[in-house]
Amino acid sequence: MILLFHTDNKPQNLRLIIRKTVYLQKTVMPMYIHEHKEWPSFSWNKELVGEKLNKVNKAVGYLMGRLSVIGFNDKMSAVVESISHDIIASSEIEGVELNNEQVRSSVARKLGVQLPNPTESSRYIDGVVEMALDATVNFNSPLTHERLFGWHNCLFSTGWSGPTKIDVARYRSGDMKVISGMFGREKVHYVAPAPERIDEEMNRFLDWFNSDVHNGYVKSAIAHLWFVCIHPFDDGNGRIGRAIADMALSQAEDSKMRFFSISHQINKDKKQYYDILEKTQKGDCEITEWIIWYLDCLLRSVEQSDETLSKVLNKAIFWQTHAETVLSERQREVLNLYLDGYPGKLTAKNWAKRVKVSPDTAARDIKDLVEKGILIPQQGRVRDVFYGIRCSESIIVIPMPEDV
Repeated sequence: MILLFHTDNKPQNLRLIIRKTVYLQKTVMPMYIHEHKEWPSFSWNKELVGEKLNKVNKAVGYLMGRLSVIGFNDKMSAVVESISHDIIASSEIEGVELNNEQVRSSVARKLGVQLPNPTESSRYIDGVVEMALDATVNFNSPLTHERLFGWHNCLFSTGWSGPTKIDVARYRSGDMKVISGMFGREKVHYVAPAPERIDEEMNRFLDWFNSDVHNGYVKSAIAHLWFVCIHPFDDGNGRIGRAIADMALSQAEDSKMRFFSISHQINKDKKQYYDILEKTQKGDCEITEWIIWYLDCLLRSVEQSDETLSKVLNKAIFWQTHAETVLSERQREVLNLYLDGYPGKLTAKNWAKRVKVSPDTAARDIKDLVEKGILIPQQGRVRDVFYGIRCSESIIVIPMPEDV
């Protein structure tokens, strides 16, 4: 209340004017999900999520049915391909490129799978692979602060992220903003919880992760979101968050064998991923849209894995079909090479170049395989016919260059 005295210099006209002023307290609306009072009590539409889960379960069941016809060694070959794709893609999402052959060789070596031509891998790639395998192979072990610190050290063993010195194997001590754009024109996409909140936030997250009884696929979606919302490390939060999501997927299937890659699919849909993540982080704790998007992405990754696994399945079917066929070691070597996805047409010229034999020897090898019904001539010039490989009565693999 404000008292105002008004006078026109005449005492008899002195008036007391009482003006009541109402002060409206400005309510500051939360800008980010962790600022809402409900945090982190997430909610979602059970019916919509349930419908999507049914589709995911059906797709995974179909995939596992296809895999049931092959043996353990062939399954492990499929695991090597799937985990390698996942590791490479998870790094690519963050703009980090890894050598494909080094990753594949490192994964195979640590899983005890023999590759025909393994490549020496760098210490860094071995560390990234160790993190990914610990998350999936040891999925039943509790997720702890120390385990996360170990993963972080695998990513940043030198103590540096590019040119920047960072806190390694411990939670960040400074503020964290997700920013894009050039200097002076930065756009803030997200501001994570203050560093003094990190210990409490991570305690709560780990307690939930180690005791949660939700469907494993939903748990994977929530775990990924929750962890990257906390953003507990100076760097590497996305990659560690996706490793945690993979750990939840392994728990969902109660299996150490990963046959599809969620990171591979996220990398394909990277813009959508960042858009839905930012939208969710700037919303409240009702996260139906995020879970539906994540399950859709998971569904596409399961369907896409058919392409990756087809090589393994076709190779297994081929050797089951031709188990009694007499073949030379050279023929076996070249057939395995192409069945593994060698990028090029199967021609006499390429055959001779690959195994370092004369054109006449290559032609004789191929003629023998044609007579045995293994190689099927395809369209091509008379002097440069290319061939398909008959895996079974209904499956013919036609090797082609990668850009075709």
